[in-house]
Amino acid sequence: MQQLSGIDATFLYFETPQTPMHVAGLTLYDLPDGFSGSFHEHFSTFFAGRLHLIPIFNKKLARTVLELDHPGWVDVDNVDLAYHIQPATLPKPGTQRQLEELVAELHAKPLDRKRPLWQFTVIEGLESGQVALYSKVHHAAIDGGAGMVITSALYDLTPEPRKVDIPEKKEASEDRVPTIAERAILGTYDVASNVVRQQMKAAEAVPQLLGQALDLVGQMAGASAGSGARVPQFLAPKTPFNTTVGRRRTYAARTVSLVEAKMLGKATGAKINDIVMAICAGALRKYLQETASVPDAPLVAFVPISLREAGNEDLNNQVFGMNCPLATQIEDPLARLKRIVEDSSDIKSTVSGFKDIAPTDFTLIGAPLLLPGLTRLYGTTGLADILPNAVNLCISNTAGPPFPLYCAGAKVTALYPVSIATHGVGLNITVQSYMDKLDFGVTAALRAVPQAERLGDLLVESFEELKAAAMGQAPSANSDAAAAKGASQSKAKSSGSSATKRPRKKTTAKKVAEKE
Repeated sequence: MQQLSGIDATFLYFETPQTPMHVAGLTLYDLPDGFSGSFHEHFSTFFAGRLHLIPIFNKKLARTVLELDHPGWVDVDNVDLAYHIQPATLPKPGTQRQLEELVAELHAKPLDRKRPLWQFTVIEGLESGQVALYSKVHHAAIDGGAGMVITSALYDLTPEPRKVDIPEKKEASEDRVPTIAERAILGTYDVASNVVRQQMKAAEAVPQLLGQALDLVGQMAGASAGSGARVPQFLAPKTPFNTTVGRRRTYAARTVSLVEAKMLGKATGAKINDIVMAICAGALRKYLQETASVPDAPLVAFVPISLREAGNEDLNNQVFGMNCPLATQIEDPLARLKRIVEDSSDIKSTVSGFKDIAPTDFTLIGAPLLLPGLTRLYGTTGLADILPNAVNLCISNTAGPPFPLYCAGAKVTALYPVSIATHGVGLNITVQSYMDKLDFGVTAALRAVPQAERLGDLLVESFEELKAAAMGQAPSANSDAAAAKGASQSKAKSSGSSATKRPRKKTTAKKVAEKE
């Protein structure tokens, strides 16, 4: 049995029926020339010959004795592809919105822990004539970097699939099965050795951790003394995104030009990550103008940082993260981008030292019993509605292949991410670059973002507005109309009394709760 690391197992412990912890993707394909018949059957036959290239797809969870420590992965003799690769057909006309609604429905369903933790759905019936693949894998098994390993196993560089050698099936092992007593002794030994090992690693990290903490204190002292440095923002303002979530999800997929985003970066001296955050910031500002109100303090995004070294293809989680203010209090898009660049640069320099000593494992005796109980308690008590927040949402940006990919002879046209929404952080915007495009996936809890499709549209409008501002042009008519609408609604809210505003918000919350 291969034991999960503490970080991997945490995604199991944080999972509830309301907060499934799988990550997913929505891939669009152009069918091969002259193709007819069921693409689901075609894909299933194709994938059966690739399954062995992804070891985690042939493993399932196994608990330790008495659940004293993290569970592990064990091999599965026969993977039921009829369960793991499901068919679906959109009702006519098969619009983009219908596709997004189906993805939201599929994404809300947790994976069966008695089976390998992955499942694909081949979706046909799109009015565009394309087919789609919704693929979900539990976050306990992969992060973004490990997801690229799955991509390399699944896809080819030409329409003609490469030949893959299929290994011979191993005969069932006849090794003696250890007795319960032996397993208990072994499990106890593993827990004890893990505890000792983790304590030693923690002790080794103490000097560096103290040094980084002193640097942070020095930065704060310099800021208060007027040195020009800014005090880090430790709390995020309360927004509708920061709520206890229900089981239902909303989803939207949108695309902007990567080529134009890079040109925008050159014109402003910003990196692609900064451009992505600025696009999100502009969209979030407008969305809140239309649906609630824009806080005086900037929204804060949690931004994952990969700890994965070049060439590392381990199928596990190797991530760190930082909290980045989004300057949503600034109206001008270029001034907003400039502040984001400054803030992200400061934060990167602050967390760079912590990144090197970030723990990738931990041992807590009884964690499989204790942590899930605390997670359920957090959800049922509604503490996310009361407690202050460190972040408002998650924004992640993953670099994808700059060249075309093919799957079972079909050309990949888009790689939209589908990610995680959880209690207190009900919105996740994940971006995947592919060829000359940036594909945005907006994943949210229904209670947090009832109109994910509107937020998706605003991402495109925000990009156009930022691009127009950088090029010294007037924003497009759509951007002007959206901005005017948002400003009008914001003005109406600010001019109304608080007594008028509260009933409207309660009515909206009630309607959403009824939908859940």
